[in-house]
Amino acid sequence: MPALPSEIRVRRSADPIYMAHGYLTKVPVRAIIPFLEAFTQPGDVVVDPFAGSGMTGVAAFMTGRRAVLSDISRLGQHIGLNYVNLVDPKRLRRTAERVLHEAQLRVPALYAVPCAHCGRASRLVKAVWSYEYACAECGANVAYYKALEAGNWQQTRCPQCKAKFERRGQVHVGEAMVLEWVDCDTSRKQREQAPSGVVPPRFPELERWPDVAIDPDREMFRRSALGKHGLKTTASFFSIRNLTALVSLRDSILKVDDLALRSKLLFALTAVLPRASKRYQWSRKRPLNAQNQTYYIAPIFYEWNVFDLFERKVEAAIASDVMVGNDRPLFSSTGSVTYHPASADNLAHLDSNSVDYVFTDPPFGSNIFYSDMNLFQEAWLGELTDRSNEAVIPTNDSNGEASARYERILADALRECHRVLKPGGWLSMVFSNSRGDIWGIAQRAIKDSGLELVPERLSSLDKGQRSVKGLASGWEGVVTTDLVFTARKPEGNHRARPVKSAEESVDESVARVVGLKEDPKIATPSHVYIGVVRRYIERHWDLEPLHLEDILAALEKRGLEVDAGTGRLRRKGAQRRN
Repeated sequence: MPALPSEIRVRRSADPIYMAHGYLTKVPVRAIIPFLEAFTQPGDVVVDPFAGSGMTGVAAFMTGRRAVLSDISRLGQHIGLNYVNLVDPKRLRRTAERVLHEAQLRVPALYAVPCAHCGRASRLVKAVWSYEYACAECGANVAYYKALEAGNWQQTRCPQCKAKFERRGQVHVGEAMVLEWVDCDTSRKQREQAPSGVVPPRFPELERWPDVAIDPDREMFRRSALGKHGLKTTASFFSIRNLTALVSLRDSILKVDDLALRSKLLFALTAVLPRASKRYQWSRKRPLNAQNQTYYIAPIFYEWNVFDLFERKVEAAIASDVMVGNDRPLFSSTGSVTYHPASADNLAHLDSNSVDYVFTDPPFGSNIFYSDMNLFQEAWLGELTDRSNEAVIPTNDSNGEASARYERILADALRECHRVLKPGGWLSMVFSNSRGDIWGIAQRAIKDSGLELVPERLSSLDKGQRSVKGLASGWEGVVTTDLVFTARKPEGNHRARPVKSAEESVDESVARVVGLKEDPKIATPSHVYIGVVRRYIERHWDLEPLHLEDILAALEKRGLEVDAGTGRLRRKGAQRRN
């Protein structure tokens, strides 16, 4: 049986491939390669029917395998194919410089502001904007940033009447710039200054940016309260200045004759969109970036210079290309990637018994709504995902219809994987959720597909992430560690082993996983939960009743708490770990 570590840990922030372009729930390439090396040989065919941004394809390309990817996501296809679209770094830099120069010439003085220190013309690097709210006491419009400043960053007070200021439940009445950072020739460092008050010029001929409606029936419209804040289209998330810069850049990119270079530059353009928008959150300590899973706009946000962002993303794309190219010289003639815009439950482009291995990372139920979030970038690509067959469960699924549809898509996708795999071929599936009923769906889908689950070959995947809720409260509200199921297509008839009820309580399972000694040996609540899920799978116990909230309750009962700084478990009252 192929050897694999029981736990795989990767650092996303140290991975140039991972950092080159954002996409929801990417599995880092370094986490996929061990599976490819365990279950395949160079030249083998690897399939991913939920391919997303194509990380399976990149891993296959780097190790000399042939990847056949498919997904309904148009953005995923754009990203996945460009990851393996290796272009000469010198040509890309030279072309990017020309594109930037042309785009900037088209919009003179778009980011020009006077330096408050010397009075000379300087270049705006970034600005900080704040929502304004009406003070309940004096009625003045108050920038939330100024209210924090008036409260010495410990509380919020109205700068006008000094009354305690509350924004909870209020709708903002406007936006105000509160800070600028400028690049001036008289200083080697960026200068921070009060807003100059300069209104950027308008260029009517460039005011033709894509503006796609975010429909009220979309999950992210409801979750992000877009109607309340008047954010009903993709363009409403950008300043006019940044929309103008983006259109100018796109115009210049589309004039590039070389298809590979043009595609790579569009890859860089779509990569900057979240940061170029109002979704880039401000913090006194450091920028917090954009939340990829929601359309949330913080009450204090950044407006970054689009041209600077684009220049940096071109360099990020080059770093990714270098890493991909340097790791595959021995297999340059065998590694290849094709990407089909197809639903995972219909792999008609693949023959039966033709595939050596499947590695896939399907949507985890109701956690992420890819088509909603991808709309933000697909608007600029001019191709939108058909969400009619998306494997997700909306929160308003009162009659269970969406849950049944999700289970059908996942089960049919795994049946298709069974069909296309060669007898004896392997499948590895990444999965995670905080709800037992969603785990139960995955458990049933594997069981009903005809694939033989191999409990001895379960691996946990730690990508080194923590949830926003976990960072705020200490306890993780979602599971941030994944489990990788491994199953095999039997060479003969296979009868799935029946699933039975658990033979121990949740408290007993937690005790087994954490350890019976005083000090916990498991790092985080997510690790504990995945450890208990793993224990259930190994014993063929029903996962459906197993919820994260029960694990958290069992941990608290055992006198364990989470160090809010590190996210690791410790005994209550124990000294904080470094």
